[in-house]
Amino acid sequence: MDVLVTVVLVIVVALVFDFTNGFHDTANAMATSVATGALKPRTAVLISAVLNVVGAFLSTEVAKTVSQGIIREGQDGIQISPTMIFAGLVGAVLWNLATWYFGLPSSSTHALFGGLIGASIIGAGLHSVDWATVVSKVVLPALLSPVIAGVIALVATYLAYTLTRNATTHGAATGFRHGQTISASLVSLAHGTNDAQKTMGVITLTLIAANYQAAGTGPALWVILACGLAIGLGTYTGGWRIMRTVGKKISDVQSPQGFAAETSSAATILVSSHLGFALSTTHVTSGSVIGSGLGKKLADVHWSVVGRIVVAWVITLPAAAVVGALATLVASTSTVGLVVVAVLALVGGLGFFLLARRKPITKDTVDDEQPATEPASV
Repeated sequence: MDVLVTVVLVIVVALVFDFTNGFHDTANAMATSVATGALKPRTAVLISAVLNVVGAFLSTEVAKTVSQGIIREGQDGIQISPTMIFAGLVGAVLWNLATWYFGLPSSSTHALFGGLIGASIIGAGLHSVDWATVVSKVVLPALLSPVIAGVIALVATYLAYTLTRNATTHGAATGFRHGQTISASLVSLAHGTNDAQKTMGVITLTLIAANYQAAGTGPALWVILACGLAIGLGTYTGGWRIMRTVGKKISDVQSPQGFAAETSSAATILVSSHLGFALSTTHVTSGSVIGSGLGKKLADVHWSVVGRIVVAWVITLPAAAVVGALATLVASTSTVGLVVVAVLALVGGLGFFLLARRKPITKDTVDDEQPATEPASV
């Protein structure tokens, strides 16, 4: 009975993480479309929410990377317990809420993996983590994906402005805004395909660790459905704080840039999902926006903002790992310890929401900072 209660608690917290992943990463798909006026804020998040749910059903390769790759299986099966997974999720959720409050597009993926790795090291030892998989399917994609997406976006932006050099400003802008509706939708589909699977993998890992599911099997249909709905609902609430950062503060995004950034992001994420790489969609989309800024004038990037974002990227995994490790130390002691961690996590989460209410950013204020006049060429 104790194991069943813990498993249910883990599933609930995993879906809460999926929900936070949704509103934390809404900006990945829709920030540039909202910034350029291609889509109204509420329309953008509705489209994104629906396509996140659809994307959750397209593949399970990333889920298998999480449930079968990162945490080793020993002779006696998975070496991480449901309690450790719960503690790791606490680290991921709290980091997501902290970075959301500060408007930083950090990686929900790395927050999740950091929390799980920290919990696993404390609870089962260093050997419980498959470091080769972590490097090949998490670390290397984190380093390469924003660079690849950024270069593609840079070239695409330069070509977009060059090819429309003789077009009227109004005509070119209108065409690219229509194109953004499609490209932003592709990013939303790709986000659901990649990010929803990570929570599927965590729930599947929990069921395997508790001996409710056979080792080596993929996520059940109800897990796929629950994770898709959770991330879709989170997306619909709108991550306005981070959307403003991605759409306004990295670069003064205009419609050709937005189309180029979204297209390169979608291509990178979809290919990576097919290969089972659990990359960060935040890293990809932020890299694309930076590349699109460079492609416009070779200087239109706000590097001070980029610097803060990169710092958040670097510390996300270790910060979530520390919280996950500390939560494991307390939660593993007894049922009382588990309850204490749950209460502290609830208090911490509510604290960030209350702080955010003091300086709210909504669908009506997310686009307050007006973009520069849109040129037709470089």
